[in-house]
Amino acid sequence: MRKYLFFLAMAGTAAFASCGGDDNDDKPVTQITISSQPESLSAGAEGGTFTLNISTTGKEWSSYSNEDWIEVVNKGTTSASGIAEVTVKANPTTKSRNGRVHLMSGTARKEIAVTQAAAASAAYYAPEGYSLVWHDEFDSGTELNPDDWTHEVKNSGWVNHELQNYVNHVTPGGSTVTEVKNGKLRITCLKEDGKVYSGRVYAKVKQGWTYGYIEASIKLPKGKGTWPAFWMMPVNFRSWPADGEIDIMEEVGYHPDYVSSSLHANAHVHSNNTQVTHEMKCEGAEGEFHTYAMLWTAQNITTYVDGQVQLSYDNRGKGRDDWPYEDPFYVIFNLAWGGDWGGAQGVDESALPAVMEVDYIRVFQK
Repeated sequence: MRKYLFFLAMAGTAAFASCGGDDNDDKPVTQITISSQPESLSAGAEGGTFTLNISTTGKEWSSYSNEDWIEVVNKGTTSASGIAEVTVKANPTTKSRNGRVHLMSGTARKEIAVTQAAAASAAYYAPEGYSLVWHDEFDSGTELNPDDWTHEVKNSGWVNHELQNYVNHVTPGGSTVTEVKNGKLRITCLKEDGKVYSGRVYAKVKQGWTYGYIEASIKLPKGKGTWPAFWMMPVNFRSWPADGEIDIMEEVGYHPDYVSSSLHANAHVHSNNTQVTHEMKCEGAEGEFHTYAMLWTAQNITTYVDGQVQLSYDNRGKGRDDWPYEDPFYVIFNLAWGGDWGGAQGVDESALPAVMEVDYIRVFQK
């Protein structure tokens, strides 16, 4: 009896399985499809945000990109339709680039091609392995950000027998000395009520940076008596020249378009003609923007003018008297008038007001 019931049960199971198999074979398999409008994206070098209208025969969908310059935000993914907002970041290079946005719904897959035009000129240059850690493009407001910048306030004769009085923003009579205008930092040296006024500003004076690639784009003023500079001093200053000074760019108006770089320390200082210095002609430095930069490591300091080496000095392992450049230094922009170097051949007050302009300052570090 048990044997008979076993065979009967097996026969019923086989019949049921056979019937189910026939039903499945007859039922068509639905293929999920996913589509997008538009089916490709093209962005200019400036980038932008674009909308993809997504539809699917499935119940949900998603999209993403593996490119770090493409960001995707999905909306309505749990329904048969929705949108993907695609943000393409600005292209900082002079090469066009291509990427993809990937769409998914069930087993369905689709790729949306993303192309982006090249920038007319590189947004910035930095040596390989260096990243931007701080910058000011001077593209907002009318004054320097007080969180980043400090104004020096000193009377004439404070250093180098210079003739200018350094003030914060404006003169006693209300004339503007330092301002942010048309995407530039402008430092104006002018004469008011028999006195000459100008500006000297410090970037991150309490913090500074130790090592890095530092670059600025600067237009120098014209006129005998001008002495513009882009340089650095130590945050923890105690005495000069023991703690060092790094002059990335200096120029004097009586020797137009000749820019120089110098390093000062106990073992090399201008007072006894042992300073490390180099001068070169930069055609159009007065009246045109040019880039001045420094690559600073524990082993070497090299300065550049429009990418061309100006000065290079190695750490010779002779101690702090020869290499005090291992502490944090802060950036300085100033426009002096007269003084030991700027006024070595006199001054021409008909050149006033004179303006030094800075397009940007950028600091990169490893």
